[in-house]
Amino acid sequence: MVRIPQIKSLETAIRIYYERIELRNADIKEIFGSLGSKTICRLKQVAKDKMKENDIPSWDAKAVNTESAYEAWGLNIEDLEKRLTKLKKLNLHS
Repeated sequence: MVRIPQIKSLETAIRIYYERIELRNADIKEIFGSLGSKTICRLKQVAKDKMKENDIPSWDAKAVNTESAYEAWGLNIEDLEKRLTKLKKLNLHS
């Protein structure tokens, strides 16, 4: 079991989801903030397991599929978008 860190920002997590088909270490650090290489490796392994489960090929040995990674890490893009919209409506987010 891998502990999934808190995302750094809703906007960043949403932007990267739509910008990247596959995630590399720098993208993962941008989503979660400063992480050690072991933590990144563990997060990528969980994502690779999900890719295998979903029968999604890997195009880059150093990257993981974005959709599978978010699913493996419990990051539901619709929920993230809904939360950001709600914060903006409440004027709690710039």
